[in-house]
Amino acid sequence: MELHHDKHHQAYVTNLNKALEATAAATAAGKFHDAAAQFSAIRFNGGGHINHSLFWEGLSPASSPDAQPSAAPKLLAAINNTWGSLDQFKSVFGTALLGIQGSGWGWLVKEPVTNQLRIVTLANQEAVVQGDTPLIGVDMWEHAYYLQYLNGKAAYVENIWKVINWKTAEARYTESREDAFKVLKVNI
Repeated sequence: MELHHDKHHQAYVTNLNKALEATAAATAAGKFHDAAAQFSAIRFNGGGHINHSLFWEGLSPASSPDAQPSAAPKLLAAINNTWGSLDQFKSVFGTALLGIQGSGWGWLVKEPVTNQLRIVTLANQEAVVQGDTPLIGVDMWEHAYYLQYLNGKAAYVENIWKVINWKTAEARYTESREDAFKVLKVNI
């Protein structure tokens, strides 16, 4: 996890900052075509930063009470209402995660209008920024699991539940969407 945080996540932040600086300089110089050329880097690296920031906050030591589903009673009730049980939810979410081709992310989200729960998968560093509230995110890039699990994605998906921070997921579920994104900082 240290390599994941200190190298991979930091690279997204460093590259996002470079792209933002280049955009600002190009815009100030009236070179809007050069500013627009940075949008792809901003989207990719910004997504990497957003996803990872939410991911880190969404983890907890397995020994912590925050890693127990009982730390999220309202969310757990909604999960049971939607999928029938926590085990069924984990099964459906796991299937979605293992169905990601290549690299990407899996998210449990709350829809903005209906407050219904839904599982979404996103390719590469696409971020949950289109209106949904991210509750639980799982990084499915190889850098998230390879050093510990090699090519054992299924074991990673099974074991990630031991370190999910249910207290954070509950706060994201019960508070506003904007509250979920307060963790974001550009210069880490």
